[in-house]
Amino acid sequence: MTVTVRSSAKINLGLRIGAARSDGFHELLTVYQTIALHDVIRISVERGDGIEIRCSDPRVPRDEANTCWRVAERVLSALKIKKRVVLEIEKSLPVQGGLGGASANAVATLVGLERAVGKKVAPAERFRIAAEVGSDLPLFLVGGTVLGSGRGEQVFPLPDLPPIACVVVTPKVGVSTPGAFAAWDRLQAAQAGSKLTVDAGSDRMIELGRALSAWLSELYSGAPIRGRAENPLLALVRAGIENDFEQVVFPEYPELGEGKRALLRAGAKYASLSGSGSTLYGLFASKTGAMRAAAALAKQGWAVEATTTLPRRAYWKRLQK
Repeated sequence: MTVTVRSSAKINLGLRIGAARSDGFHELLTVYQTIALHDVIRISVERGDGIEIRCSDPRVPRDEANTCWRVAERVLSALKIKKRVVLEIEKSLPVQGGLGGASANAVATLVGLERAVGKKVAPAERFRIAAEVGSDLPLFLVGGTVLGSGRGEQVFPLPDLPPIACVVVTPKVGVSTPGAFAAWDRLQAAQAGSKLTVDAGSDRMIELGRALSAWLSELYSGAPIRGRAENPLLALVRAGIENDFEQVVFPEYPELGEGKRALLRAGAKYASLSGSGSTLYGLFASKTGAMRAAAALAKQGWAVEATTTLPRRAYWKRLQK
């Protein structure tokens, strides 16, 4: 039996990096948002055993280094099933792009494999498997607008918000997430002893937490946001949220900073790096504005796509289709 699922991407609406932990990870605080750009995963279950990964993109691992492989192995073990699993990954999302493509692929594999074998992993076990394989995986078991904390694996669903037009720019460079964290640590070490203290990371986390709390209070109050009709996500980004990775990634890759500025010049109400990059995105007040911006940016030579954010219900509808 072959099951086909869509594996939707995410962007980060603000990302604060806290202190390094004893396990080698960093404390993070971010708001994840799923978007309509996606890969396609086909899962076939046959007699026998073993896992095979097929993908035309040579950058995608075909062994246990692949998150899909590791999730499939754990799902089969959790369900006490011995089968041969063939995973075909049709890539559209960038590799090392900051859109969570590999993590989304892995969760799509989990959901598709459950459908293929006709059995489901218990919800708590699903999240345990996801967090064990990677920090970004659990968000894709929620979808929509999601608060992420811990190393990113602690996820909490936020209000399911209306979609908003989005333009995604994908530069040709790839950014290593471990390399970006290492650069962040070097920056913090260089600034230590000046204005920063050992608690500066925690202070910035608290600052973002307060902005998120104020935004949520406004949402739940039922009062019109900023006195007029507006997508709540635009109210959130106007709270001054930012992605800490920009401080270390933009100096190393100047074209990424230029990509953000190009999005803002094209009319984005907010633009940011997603994750550690290299993908950038802009939020637009209308679909028409996003389409015009995408056309203008394409003429300037940027690899660009117009898309939309995916509320939770729409995310699960696309994933299970």
